[in-house]
Amino acid sequence: MFERYSKNVLAEYLRSFVFGVEDSLASTVGLLSGIAIAGVARETILLTGVILILVEAFSMAMGDFLSEYSSESYMRQAEVSSHRSFVAAFIMFFSYLLAGLIPLFPYFILVSELAVWFSISLSLLALFLLGVIGAKISNINATKSGFRMFLIGGAAIFVGVIVGTFLGNIGNK
Repeated sequence: MFERYSKNVLAEYLRSFVFGVEDSLASTVGLLSGIAIAGVARETILLTGVILILVEAFSMAMGDFLSEYSSESYMRQAEVSSHRSFVAAFIMFFSYLLAGLIPLFPYFILVSELAVWFSISLSLLALFLLGVIGAKISNINATKSGFRMFLIGGAAIFVGVIVGTFLGNIGNK
């Protein structure tokens, strides 16, 4: 299926996929957790989540397109076709969009106080699995890669929880 692509092109596409999924999981759950812990209404959390996911998916895709196009132009020292950059942007958009639904989903079916912990748990699990999948594709240690993704992405989630707790406490005084 991928035989017609060079290893470099596939690496670009894998980078876009991993970046999109990791960034979406970490930033979406970080924001949602932060505002949920701060005591924001469930409807506001859902609205904020949907807006964040759509805006960020588009923004990340455009950033990926521009950076891939610039990088390829630099490497060739000439104008290049935008096809590869477009494919990378497409991958970025949909990986961000779909991954963003993982931390948002619990807020559709649970009260915020429960949804926040399910959202964090599902996102951490998805981060671990992303690391495992990336490792399998790259033929490296899956467990180590899974925990690396879990810890690094988890750090961003932790920041959202801490900021939400701190600012929520300030707002409630």
